[in-house]
Amino acid sequence: MARFTKWSQPRYNTEMNDIKNEFKYCIKDLAQHEMIRSLDGFTHHRNFTRLQHCLHVSYLSYLICRKMNLDCQSAARGGLLHDFYFYDSHEVKPDRGNHYFCHPSIALENAAQLFTLNEVEKDIILKHMWPVTISPPKYRESYVVMMMDKYCAAGEVAQNGSRLTRAQQNLLDLLPQSVINL
Repeated sequence: MARFTKWSQPRYNTEMNDIKNEFKYCIKDLAQHEMIRSLDGFTHHRNFTRLQHCLHVSYLSYLICRKMNLDCQSAARGGLLHDFYFYDSHEVKPDRGNHYFCHPSIALENAAQLFTLNEVEKDIILKHMWPVTISPPKYRESYVVMMMDKYCAAGEVAQNGSRLTRAQQNLLDLLPQSVINL
């Protein structure tokens, strides 16, 4: 494990800020939309809002796909949109049936109405619940987001949350600054 000295720490902080800025750039067009911000009004897992959960999934997926030289922009965008539905799943049953089976298609329909999506992003949104959904993901990025969704959900329902959650008390700092000020 690398040890950071007094002299290497600023470089590390600069690199992390650059990565966060790259992430913010990837999701900027989505994050500026009021419907994305409205996800902050829905409780998702325990004390986490749906926006916080989606940002958590999006950011971790972005980091992993970036490290693996995959399409990190599609992973970030698909991760942000994977739970893009507007009802409280703890209280409301969707007209189409069981929430776990149908919310990916609802999220994809909602996202496609508001945003231009590529095939990877569509697959990420539609297949993020696999193996609950029958069809497996088609792209490696979809598998990454699917796994990060499960990792984040497990951490969010656990007593202390994941390391990222503990380290960042407010995931909203991952949104571009202009969005937070609106």
